Amino acid sequence: MGTFSIWHWLIVLVIVMLVFGTKKLRNMGSDLGGAVKGFKDGMKEASADKPAEPPPQQVTGQTIDVESRREQTKT
Repeated sequence: MGTFSIWHWLIVLVIVMLVFGTKKLRNMGSDLGGAVKGFKDGMKEASADKPAEPPPQQVTGQTIDVESRREQTKT
């Protein structure tokens, strides 16, 4: 009862074809396919342009006091 049968989907398809027409549906399909292809190409270019990041350096436990260094360089 919750799912549609094949006949329901065929009726919906016929109604959509009558409303939009086959030429417009074909154009929409090719536009959608071109957009997906462009998106995939853009993702490939973005990953190829991005250089590999070096791993983060480990903290050694040393603290650098920037304010005290500034005071030392002013005097």
